[in-house]
This record gives sequence, C-alpha cells and structure tokens, in this order.
Amino acid sequence: MTTLILSVHVIACVLLIMIVLLQTGKGAGMGASLGGGQSQALFGGTGPATLLSKVTTGIAIIFMLTSLTLAYRSSHSSQESIMPDAPAPIEQPAGAESK
Repeated sequence: MTTLILSVHVIACVLLIMIVLLQTGKGAGMGASLGGGQSQALFGGTGPATLLSKVTTGIAIIFMLTSLTLAYRSSHSSQESIMPDAPAPIEQPAGAESK
C-alpha cells in the first residue's frame, strides 16, 4: 500500500513541477492591484481560473494528501528491526572511556 501511495506521490510531484513551469507569470497584476497602472477586473482578463490553474489545484491537493498519508503511515508503523537476528550494540557509559 505504501508503495502505491509513494508512486502516486512521485508522479504528482513531477506533474506539479511541469504544470507550474508551464504557467505564465502574473507579476504585472500585483502592481496594478496596488494602484500602479491600469487596473482590470479582480481576476484579470482570463477569468478566475483557467484549465491549467484548475489542474494545478487538483494535482496540488493530491500531492498534499499523499504527503500527509505517507507521514502518518511512517509515524505509525511498527518499530520492528530490519535485522532481527543481530544483537543490539552495547553502549558504554559516558565516563567510561578507555585511554
């Protein structure tokens, strides 16, 4: 199950990077909203959400859900050793250093 979630997480991560890089910058809109230059509608001329921004939102939600799921599963996993036959190492006390 963790492998499936991890695979979806990696795919969502790569898609999110590619989709964000495909989008155009919106730096001019910020200056216009603060009083500089001509101001347009609240969301600009393209409307509140283009197809690319909707896809970005969907992939970001999938990325966040898989991140939370993987974090939850890793914190609640059993604490079994990956080397069950090996004995635990013996620790020396801090003051018992050999010279």
